[in-house]
Amino acid sequence: MPEMKMTHAFDMQLSVKTPIADLGKTPLGGRLIAEVTGGDVTGPMLNGHIHGGGADWLLLRDDGVMQLDVRLTIEAEDGGLIYTRYEGLRHGPKEVMEKMARGEEVDPSQFYFRISPRFETASTPHQWLNRHLFVGTGERNAQGPKYSVFKVE
Repeated sequence: MPEMKMTHAFDMQLSVKTPIADLGKTPLGGRLIAEVTGGDVTGPMLNGHIHGGGADWLLLRDDGVMQLDVRLTIEAEDGGLIYTRYEGLRHGPKEVMEKMARGEEVDPSQFYFRISPRFETASTPHQWLNRHLFVGTGERNAQGPKYSVFKVE
């Protein structure tokens, strides 16, 4: 089999509002909805900003895992629009997750936070986003989630 490698594509720093809706305990777990209000994209392969109006439909499962379901729009520096969606998982020791819930910064090595983003664009210079798979690592800071996104070669 050919060897798989990953190349750092860019970082995404999101700005989010505290949850705009707490649906409570649904049959699948505790459901929260958080609005993505903006953010920045910086890196070797893509630079731009994140439009407001996206959201994260969070599910706190009974096993303590936070399951993410995010949709947002990136506008590249050249004006190209990129629809972005990703799912992810975040979990760790209870005390670490409680710190994160309070908005405190936590060393990313103390918890698991991974995403699998997919991109869709009609922008010619960014067609490479339509043609590759991506994975990412996450952390949380005072502004919101921050991700390092890697292109799977």
